[in-house]
Amino acid sequence: MGEVIDSLFPTGLLLKVEAYDGSVGGDPAAPVTLRILNERGLRYLVTAPGELGLVRAYVMGDLEVDPIDPGDPYEVLTRTMDKIPTPTLHAAEVPDILRGLGRSAFRRPPLPPQEAPSRLRRLTNGVVHGRARDAEAISHHYDVSNRFYELVLGPSMAYTCAIYPSADATLEQAQEHKHDLVCQKLGLKPGMRLLDVGCGWGGMVMHAVRHYGVEALGVTLSKQQALWAQKAISDAGLSHLAEVRFMDYRDVNETGFDAISSIGLTEHIGVGNYPAYFRTLHDKLTPGGRLLNHCITRPDNRHNGALRAEGLRGSFIDRYIFPDGELAGSGTIVSVMEDTGFEVQHHESFRQHYAKTCRAWARNLSANWEAAVAEVGEAKAKIWGLYLSGSSHGFETNVVQLHQVLGSKLDADQDAHYPLRHTFGV
Repeated sequence: MGEVIDSLFPTGLLLKVEAYDGSVGGDPAAPVTLRILNERGLRYLVTAPGELGLVRAYVMGDLEVDPIDPGDPYEVLTRTMDKIPTPTLHAAEVPDILRGLGRSAFRRPPLPPQEAPSRLRRLTNGVVHGRARDAEAISHHYDVSNRFYELVLGPSMAYTCAIYPSADATLEQAQEHKHDLVCQKLGLKPGMRLLDVGCGWGGMVMHAVRHYGVEALGVTLSKQQALWAQKAISDAGLSHLAEVRFMDYRDVNETGFDAISSIGLTEHIGVGNYPAYFRTLHDKLTPGGRLLNHCITRPDNRHNGALRAEGLRGSFIDRYIFPDGELAGSGTIVSVMEDTGFEVQHHESFRQHYAKTCRAWARNLSANWEAAVAEVGEAKAKIWGLYLSGSSHGFETNVVQLHQVLGSKLDADQDAHYPLRHTFGV
């Protein structure tokens, strides 16, 4: 088997590979060793060469990586990602490979139960982002276990990019700073009405009520998030001003909000649905109201669409983390906001902050590894370790970015009700 591996990577594989038949391939002096433990692991690698096959074998326990911290495999990923060449296979070599591996190696084993079907198979009447499918995709990612998220996210339960006021700030300080910056950008004042779409566990809602005296409504498509948030609001004594509903943002009947925050929702709605999404939010604002849109973006506007190369290459993100997720460049978001009537007042990148945030989450997972495995199982915990560490690497290397875009709704006289100069963040 080792000879087959070397023939597939004639330019050299920067890993040592040990197979269950005792053979060795790759670079014997490499600092990272992959161990293929059984035939099923080999079949995963052969039937899906590259990232997806490696992930399947690793998640199912058929592939070991030495050394690795499964909760925070950042060091291994950054050492090997982007350095593994694409396998080279020539027709003339196929008979030798068949003899070397055996025909059974080319039978695809069952997919890990944590893997979503391919994007094509998820289509409903030729459409990805229908209401039912959106709800299913959100549930796939967010209804994992509230306890698991507590272990990873920490006390803030904020699952979006933190904003670090200083390099040595803690994750909790950075999440608090993020919520406060959003409140400042929205110009919140006592008595205002805030709508937080895709509100998660209610962190933004509770911060705005506590510190700015607003009346806040949050909505989420995750039932588990809504249950957790409503209890947290009640326990904090904020039920008279704060509410979180298990609801699609499109089903909110109320209008006339003074401000809307959308923190981490845009990634889920589909680029083709941006115009309808921003029109809906524009319609729910009172004249002079503001929208703060905070989301992951691409570093350009030429490759808008499905998540395929964010941190980890290939289909890992789409199959295991965010089914149906799509990204666009921040310029696309600005353009659509303007086309739907918003006057864009401010546009800011926080790419480096998200790299730090993902590193902090991975460290939390590593520190709480045994409890996390007990809560969701080893396979799911491994997936999250790959996801968080790979995402951090993606933000560090500018594969993905994070932008906040602030827009205001003009009144009938084309007045934005916006100061001559903003004062937030000073």
